[in-house]
Amino acid sequence: MAPTSGTMTHFRACNLCEAMCGIRIDVEGGRITSIRGDTEDPLSRGHICPKAVALKDLHEDPDRLRHPLKRTASGWEQVSWEEALDEVARRLYETQQAHGRESVATYLGNPGSHNTGVLLFVPGFLRALGSRNKYSATSMDQLPHQLASHLMFGHQLLIPIPDLDHTQYLLMLGANPLASNGSLMTAPDVRTRLRAIQQRGGKVVVVDPRRTETANIADEHLFIRPGTDALFLFAVLHEVLKAPRLGRLEGMTEGLEAVRALAADFPPERVAGATGVPAEDIRRVAEAFARAETAVCYGRMGVSTQAFGGLCQWLINTLNIVSGNFDRVGGALFTRPAFDVVGGVQAMRMGRGGFGRWKSRVRGLPEFSGELPVATMADEILTGGEGQIRALVTVAGNPVLSTPNGGRLEQALASLDFMVCLDPYLNETTRHAHFILPPPTALERSQYDVVFHVFAVRNTARYAPPLFDPGPRAMHDWRILQELQHRLEVLRKGRRLKGELAYQALRRMGPEGILEMGLRTGPYGLRARGLRGSLSLSALRRAPHGVDLGPLKPSLPGRLQTKDRRIHLAPAPFVEDVKRLREMLEGAVVPGQGELLLIGRRHLRDNNSWMHNVPKLMTGKARCTLMIHPEDAKAAGLGEGDEAVVTSRVGEVSVPVVVTDEVMQGVVSLPHGYGHGRNGTRLTVAAEHAGASLNDLTDEQRVDALSGNAAFSGVPVRVTRAPVSRNG
Repeated sequence: MAPTSGTMTHFRACNLCEAMCGIRIDVEGGRITSIRGDTEDPLSRGHICPKAVALKDLHEDPDRLRHPLKRTASGWEQVSWEEALDEVARRLYETQQAHGRESVATYLGNPGSHNTGVLLFVPGFLRALGSRNKYSATSMDQLPHQLASHLMFGHQLLIPIPDLDHTQYLLMLGANPLASNGSLMTAPDVRTRLRAIQQRGGKVVVVDPRRTETANIADEHLFIRPGTDALFLFAVLHEVLKAPRLGRLEGMTEGLEAVRALAADFPPERVAGATGVPAEDIRRVAEAFARAETAVCYGRMGVSTQAFGGLCQWLINTLNIVSGNFDRVGGALFTRPAFDVVGGVQAMRMGRGGFGRWKSRVRGLPEFSGELPVATMADEILTGGEGQIRALVTVAGNPVLSTPNGGRLEQALASLDFMVCLDPYLNETTRHAHFILPPPTALERSQYDVVFHVFAVRNTARYAPPLFDPGPRAMHDWRILQELQHRLEVLRKGRRLKGELAYQALRRMGPEGILEMGLRTGPYGLRARGLRGSLSLSALRRAPHGVDLGPLKPSLPGRLQTKDRRIHLAPAPFVEDVKRLREMLEGAVVPGQGELLLIGRRHLRDNNSWMHNVPKLMTGKARCTLMIHPEDAKAAGLGEGDEAVVTSRVGEVSVPVVVTDEVMQGVVSLPHGYGHGRNGTRLTVAAEHAGASLNDLTDEQRVDALSGNAAFSGVPVRVTRAPVSRNG
């Protein structure tokens, strides 16, 4: 930090969404006085969204836990770290001794992906447990992306990124980056980037069941019936394949004829009725995409979290490839991050991924990259027999509000023999724990975005040391994980010299030591050419605004991780799943009488369930409302502001109504992440804005049968007017 008139200035990146916006934090007298955008950040260029200022409120939040808590018969009791870690490790060990390795499960939440220490140290903890009952937010969110990358390119994190800064035609499905700031497409100040496409004569087209904030600034918006995006994509592909343009990729691909044969079954006229998109509009979009100087198709949550999420992400990649827009400036490109989790040295890599090597015990859902789909976690807890989950470890997650049929999961958590949560809050999930182990806040730890540099629209690198000292009684999450791992290994094997040395060495290294190794052995490290000096942690310390490593560039075939260094256009799992899509099309996708299709939505001031305890972000009009089309509202006898009862197979919620043509007829929209009205939490602000949980309506039985990803989008619901109370 540099002193300025008594003020200390600290530069880092905001970690509250995927955008990694550079921020400038002024501190005086140990307190934050301002948070602004860092104009010298090479990626965000001074842009921030309202969430950035929330870092101060999160750090100072009186509801945040600062000491380990143990649940007792008389309530929560503060205990020492030594007591908590010893008892947690012992209980986990005893559970596995009595009931087998699979009796202890883990759940990793979304905030962990923003945390260097968690990312680098959680694998060791998971290995020490040795359980196949591993779950994470991946199978509620991005699993279809990772599956497509694994099967097509050879690595789950080799995800193509839209080259927003150079494309002439952007086709977006199920994505709203003006609310999310980009997702699996780290793109700070995305509004300016999209405007720039238009200013250089390009076009932005959005396909979505809702006219989103992004659709409002696009050149064109097409409504589409939820869950039918794979049909739309196949129809576009059908047209583009009339004159494919693989170019230099032709010798690097296999399976084109198989794809062509599959697409022949989905001409625009055949899918128009099911999708709600007229055939002439599909054909026009396909022709414009094919004719554009450069073009890229991008799809996110709305296309991933549906019954054909895996097919959608495969078709998006395939469309970019066969149109000649893959591994090309202005199209879809792979990043080259400084800490390379894909092509770095073996010790730095994250796993390539694996698929279907085993299946879940109760419902037979496939594993991916060693994890099982979270939609079946409650089944594995509630169903007796060998392998039943009896204990659970959560790391930075709130699955009661974020997983499908959260009410059923809540019942399952209450039945566990033992539960421990690494989390700074007593929330809807952690209230069921026997121990809560709270780590320091983001501003009390160092930061390097291991994951989001992998998804960024420009190659950059940035490191920041801690801004505040968490104090002698605090324990970082990486230390919590390492201490639990060490205790489990000692209990299981006894204290061995080799293990003790490794434990001590890793403890001394910490996240910084591993980062140093990864950066020095990475693409801009010791062996880099064309750089004035190799990139290292010390070099990043000397560059507080970050280092610009340049725009995305073509990288094939070298970047491919498939054994034959070829792109696999027609992996067998996708080819086989097309049969299910045909059956859906032939069976008519018309909702039942009186049914509407439920979709979620996101707001710029939200991020899942973990931003609702920040006063500044919760000001203004209530955001947890049900959007409904005027014709559907009329049929249900609802008017603006009325209270509606929304009912699905699994549950029922009451929520105020907003009547709008922003959603297509037959569709209703409710934001996710709310539902803070449960007893036993310590979330003062969130409780005042409790709202209704979308996931009290979503159905754990609705998954993408191929990948196992939760199908949140397109859940059939009935909407009625809430009874008027006699006192009302």
